[in-house]
Amino acid sequence: MKVTRIEKLCVDKGLRMTEQRRVIARVLSGAEDHPDAEELYRRAAALDPHISIATVYRTVKLFEDAGILERHDFRDGRARYEEAPESHHDHLIDVQTGSVIEFRNEEIEKLQRRVAEELGFELVDHRLELYGVPKGKKLKP
Repeated sequence: MKVTRIEKLCVDKGLRMTEQRRVIARVLSGAEDHPDAEELYRRAAALDPHISIATVYRTVKLFEDAGILERHDFRDGRARYEEAPESHHDHLIDVQTGSVIEFRNEEIEKLQRRVAEELGFELVDHRLELYGVPKGKKLKP
């Protein structure tokens, strides 16, 4: 089986790769969404029924501490994860479905740098999260 980017990053950072960690790494590498730990557990347990929810929580914490995963809180009360991106991007979250759209906009990037500069700072990092509903849809109360 082909080694995923997350597995390679784990090895490069000296993390011991158990079979269960490999399964979780593969699930994360194949995720096209931003799953929470419960969803990661469901997907991983489908591949290896011996994986526990505690193992998933410990593994995502280990991967996060190693800089392999990014943790997000998209205001839905649960931590969601994505592979630490190779290049910067921002997020647009559909507040009705919870789906996340990744995007990059150079105008926004330039504006953020300009704002930091005007306030006497050099921008070293940032996160931008936009929350919305698809046009033409009403926000459910």
